[in-house]
Amino acid sequence: MIAPNQDPEQIARDKIDSLLVASGWIIQDKEKINLNASGAVVVRYYLTQDGKETDYVMFVDKKPCGIIEAKREEEAVRLTMHESQAEEYAISKLKYLNNDPLPFVYESTGDVTRFTDFRDPKPRSRNVFTFHRPETFRKWLQEDSVRKTFNNLPILKTEGLRDCQITAINKLENSFKDFKPKALIQMATGSGKTFTAITFIYRLLKYTNAKRILFLVDTKNLGEQAEQEFMSYLPNDSNELFTKLYGVYRLKSSFIPTDNHVYISTIQRLYSILKGTELEESAEEENPNERWQPKEPMPVVYNEKIPIEFFDFIVIDECHRSIYNLWMQVLQYFDVFQIGLTATPDNRTFGYFNQNIVSEYNHEQAVADGVNVGHDVFLIETKITQQGATIEKNQYIEKREKLSRKKRWEMQDENETYGANQLDKDVVNPNQIRLIVKTFKEMLPEIFKSEKRFDADGKFEVPKTLIFAKTDSHADDIIQIVREEFGEENKFCRKITYREDNPKGVLQDFRNEYYPRIAVTVDMIATGTDVKPLECLLFMRDVRSRNYFEQMKGRGTRVIPLDDLKKVSPSAKFTKDHFVIVDAVGVTKSCKTDSRPL
Repeated sequence: MIAPNQDPEQIARDKIDSLLVASGWIIQDKEKINLNASGAVVVRYYLTQDGKETDYVMFVDKKPCGIIEAKREEEAVRLTMHESQAEEYAISKLKYLNNDPLPFVYESTGDVTRFTDFRDPKPRSRNVFTFHRPETFRKWLQEDSVRKTFNNLPILKTEGLRDCQITAINKLENSFKDFKPKALIQMATGSGKTFTAITFIYRLLKYTNAKRILFLVDTKNLGEQAEQEFMSYLPNDSNELFTKLYGVYRLKSSFIPTDNHVYISTIQRLYSILKGTELEESAEEENPNERWQPKEPMPVVYNEKIPIEFFDFIVIDECHRSIYNLWMQVLQYFDVFQIGLTATPDNRTFGYFNQNIVSEYNHEQAVADGVNVGHDVFLIETKITQQGATIEKNQYIEKREKLSRKKRWEMQDENETYGANQLDKDVVNPNQIRLIVKTFKEMLPEIFKSEKRFDADGKFEVPKTLIFAKTDSHADDIIQIVREEFGEENKFCRKITYREDNPKGVLQDFRNEYYPRIAVTVDMIATGTDVKPLECLLFMRDVRSRNYFEQMKGRGTRVIPLDDLKKVSPSAKFTKDHFVIVDAVGVTKSCKTDSRPL
């Protein structure tokens, strides 16, 4: 509790004291100094040899190593103006000591803190959440700063790398050498963003003083996928797998081991750790920005088990959707370099990464290079899809509960008109779904006629197809009608959503086995999930976001060797050179919006 009329400078010092204690420091006054009391002591008002009084001097193992210049709250906007004063104290000789210049310098109001590491080649102050821990200073005093070791990075060996990956890594490493705190890698879906990330992570761990790197995702599914890619990565200058050389750990609880090098986590889990709360695994299954969020979220608080300097770098996968709103607090907590990965940046993304785009490799370039395949579009237009319809008075209609799907019959009291946007959400018209599925079935042999996709019995083999549904209930309706219209069994068409009993197993089968031929999803494989044999996307939901639509289309862009394609689609006669979008809702025609302006 702050007393009324308390001195503003004392208020700032009280806040600074609290931050220091939380970070593991013991605070002493210069009149009662006892450096033997602890290996981590901060002394108030210590004098320089020319009689100037500092605000705080930081001692590690009885040796001075840092200065804190305390300022009242209203000075927060002018903290950079006080850097020269703090630096003057840092290069001064302290009373009774013959010290070298002190490398660690802070200016702080207790609410806003800036830090400069004078071990860096070009020392540059930066905002930090709080003060670094004494054990961190102890390690830092024995080695060069991470920034100083960027020049240790050798010329990139390019064997096994695509041109777009080589460009991204070289430009990113140049960005590091310029000490830019954020960088954005934009690479088309299927061009190897994760492989590129693992390559530069390997180089940072091998050649610089980086100790720990966080690979941040926004769904559990993407975390598991990234973990598999780390486990299978073989550097082009080593005969040992990445995971034999460096520890990789995926966070599954609040426990964080300290002896690994790469940590994979959802942003939701890290947020819960910093808040000190538990997290159900189900909360990691969906993109967090699609879930309801409180208007005034709980702020993250300091956690000594995972201090601000715990990681040296954070690589943010799918950064166009995962780092906004309350989740940004996670990134603001850590004192790190940040690298964003995305195929579809928007203006917010460019703004967040300070417009430092080290790679721009879009889908069109990827198609031209043979890294992606392009697509054809076939339209299925129904009157109801375009205009909606009217339910006539005195008809008995079936009412269904959304979650339990319990049914009851009611007589319609009056005519009720529903719009196209209500279809399959408020109103289900099974005949309209059936018409689309029937038309789709009839179109497929025509769409793929150049390939003559028929099995030994002369029956048309349905290419691997993904249907995008509006809701789980809509997906169930589609599955039932697909099985009926194609005259097939359960395994022919399956649902893949987070709420399925075994979504990973079904997804694995969809990738690698003959069945299912058709998968229906709402959200789980709309973004970020690879299914290379996919040759057809059927849209039965509209999408207003340009980025989300591009992500959904990206599920079909993956290239696959003919032999691998034939393992799941034996009738395939040519290498996959395109995929097909079947548009049953006008998604390719509807207006798409960008996200918020810069």
